[in-house]
Amino acid sequence: MGVDIGDLLKRSTIEVSDLSLDIVAIDAFNTLYQFLSIIRQRDGTPLKDSNGNITSHLSGILYRLTSLMEAGVKPVFVFDGKPPEMKSRTIEKRAEIRESARIKSTEAREKGHAEEAYKYAQASSKVDATIVGDSKKLLGAMGIPFVDAPSEGEAQAAYMVRKGDADLIGSQDYDSLLFGAPSVVRNLTVSGKRKLPGKNIYVDVKPEIINLDESLAELGINHEQLIDIALCVGTDYNDGLERIGPKKALKLIREHESIENILKAKDLEIPHLEDIKEFFKSPDVTDDYSLKWSKPDPEAVISFLCGEHDFSNDRVVKALERLETSSGGGQSTLDKWF
Repeated sequence: MGVDIGDLLKRSTIEVSDLSLDIVAIDAFNTLYQFLSIIRQRDGTPLKDSNGNITSHLSGILYRLTSLMEAGVKPVFVFDGKPPEMKSRTIEKRAEIRESARIKSTEAREKGHAEEAYKYAQASSKVDATIVGDSKKLLGAMGIPFVDAPSEGEAQAAYMVRKGDADLIGSQDYDSLLFGAPSVVRNLTVSGKRKLPGKNIYVDVKPEIINLDESLAELGINHEQLIDIALCVGTDYNDGLERIGPKKALKLIREHESIENILKAKDLEIPHLEDIKEFFKSPDVTDDYSLKWSKPDPEAVISFLCGEHDFSNDRVVKALERLETSSGGGQSTLDKWF
């Protein structure tokens, strides 16, 4: 998902503790996809309760956000609203890819090809209304605020950071930089040991920060030209130019200065070019939100996770105890947050 411009951007590895007391606007859908993809059983199937309801995302929210909050991070989830019409083709293609991956995973599992089945199962993850609703219910019980964006969550999160209501965005994608986010932290909710695809090798994955101004300065371009590079490569709203990767796109922008000049020189066109550029520069966002963290409601968390979704009572209680005794960035309790 998202635009493939990561190789061009300057990044710095950090520790989670470096974000103590920072407000991180987390791209909810992106993060939920990560939880659904990574938190799985050995055969590739997601975690489920006795009624067959998927619970991988709930496990991720409880345990991984607890770890972040122990380090003093103040998370706020930002959920997507109605996608723009020009994203419809991308949404359809993603649905087709997920269905194809689901079929391939089932076939591989039946043949006993465990690793192949796991790989395709990860690609079949889907965030639906039930997953979103359950996620919001758990976040509320844990005292973590969330925001409903009118359109793209990353656009809303970028607006919140620019406005000063959050310090940075948490997302694996780079789209929020196109929406003008000053800084993005990657690997925040997926840090730790990760297995390399197709290899029995595990690598350490640490959070890394990408600063927009630093990246632009190093590339010698402005923000609009970064958008133009993304349009050359392909975004959620256009297919991009044939056989043009990020490095070739950067070279073209340096030579021609703008996407318009590139298209004119090569006698090409990108449908709805101006609409897409305008959407990146002035997306639909809202001020109708309130960021207020509260102490977790243990009874509500236990009732929801253990009573409705078969979570281990002991494990949930231990996670809640960690929240209650969290340092909150140097204090013995969470009190200084509120």
